[in-house]
Amino acid sequence: MYTMLYSGGILGIEGYRVSIEVNVSTGMPRFEVVGLPDQAVTEARERVIAAVVNTGGYFPAQRVVINLAPASVRKFGSFYDTAFALGVMLATNQADVSLDLTKTAVFGELALNGNVRPVRGLFPMLLSLAERGFTHAVVPEANMPEAEAVRGLTVFPVRTLADAAAAIGGRAPGIVSSGGTLSDVRTDHHIDFSDVKGQESVKRAAKIAAAGGHNFMMIGPPGCGKTLIAKRITTILPALSLPEALEVTKVYSIAGLLKPGKAMMNERPFRAPHHTASYPSIVGGGQMPRPGEISLAHNGVLFLDEFSEFEPSVLQTLREPMEERAVTITRATGSARFPANFILVAASNPCSCGYHGDAMKVCVCSERSRQRFRSYLAGPVIDRIDIIMEVRRVPYETLSSASASETSTSMRDEVERARALQCERFTATRGVYCNAMMGVRQVSEHCALDAAGRELMRRAVDKLGFTARSHDKILRVARTIADLAGAASIDASHVSEAIQYRTYDAGR
Repeated sequence: MYTMLYSGGILGIEGYRVSIEVNVSTGMPRFEVVGLPDQAVTEARERVIAAVVNTGGYFPAQRVVINLAPASVRKFGSFYDTAFALGVMLATNQADVSLDLTKTAVFGELALNGNVRPVRGLFPMLLSLAERGFTHAVVPEANMPEAEAVRGLTVFPVRTLADAAAAIGGRAPGIVSSGGTLSDVRTDHHIDFSDVKGQESVKRAAKIAAAGGHNFMMIGPPGCGKTLIAKRITTILPALSLPEALEVTKVYSIAGLLKPGKAMMNERPFRAPHHTASYPSIVGGGQMPRPGEISLAHNGVLFLDEFSEFEPSVLQTLREPMEERAVTITRATGSARFPANFILVAASNPCSCGYHGDAMKVCVCSERSRQRFRSYLAGPVIDRIDIIMEVRRVPYETLSSASASETSTSMRDEVERARALQCERFTATRGVYCNAMMGVRQVSEHCALDAAGRELMRRAVDKLGFTARSHDKILRVARTIADLAGAASIDASHVSEAIQYRTYDAGR
């Protein structure tokens, strides 16, 4: 007795179809799963047997073989429990079929009493299967918001194995999903840039970073407002587009971080890992590769506070993602590619004690200690940061002032106008959506300087010793400054301001 159902698997953030072949034949009682299953898939045997029996059925005292195809790809997770159980029930005539099983996908982890538990990564798997022509899906009830975000599927939310059998037998109603949508209503953030007193030059730099998607670093003594500013950058970023939201939702679905009842991610992520975070937690990893913090920050902000306290090996892993906007994790069982298009916002003290250059506290570090600390910050990761600002302590008069400060709403309006210009500029350039993503060819095409700008840049390169990478970053930032000003071309004032954001680079 043979039957076949379908489920899904995940490679990176993309789903693929998995065929589940169930064969029940005479022979010594045995339950075997083949097709490169991992430990979680293999252990499904005990869950399936108990769930079938506790649902009121029986498990055949025969040889049961389940094959997962394609057999050349490692299968991970507990996605397949419900499909295994239904396959056995169909093969032994304990269930009937009304749905077209060739266009139906089944998901769900089984409890021993037959309840169906939610699974991770359902959204990307259903999205991929819908694109392949699947029209029906049996999913855990707790995963229903994710399933409803996939347009065109008839979804059957189930609580138990009995519900799943009723669904494929046509005895339970399905819900036709309308697809994920983004609300036009902005989130009412509980934080705002108007909370930041003073620091106008730093807020200006944060606005430029948001407008062009530039990486941004703040260096200053403790308590000067670095973290306060960093946490508010997401409040001035443009709203997620639908393609961006789909990508972010895939990542969070795989990580199991979608909030209960939430169909899609409609806010830009803000991730702030602790400085003790390990390499796998930042980049991602595991036997079944899962996204790390750099992918969880995709299309949002990755904030590294106490930047100098991170392990050098961890910081060095950021170099490729900062350039490629993605990270590839390779294991013996295969490789997975995760998106990592984030804005890096870093904050650091200027020296070991934290008070070098402070007007109110004396630095107790030796010159050698300060040089060693500065050289630590002068690594290849810093060379990939577009804007570096030295942040000073805010005087009491400014802190106690009741005068109004620029709000996130007004700053976001400027950022969105600048981003609209960039979207129009890069319409024909695939994979480039903001100025920070420009390659050498786009920089040459869109960042041409007039005579005054070229002369200013020449003097800066000769006198300050900028690298070729720093030269291009200055041009990208200058292009963003011009966009914020609504200028069609870059002039000397835009170049001059962009150079100021690399003075720390020159002082190394």
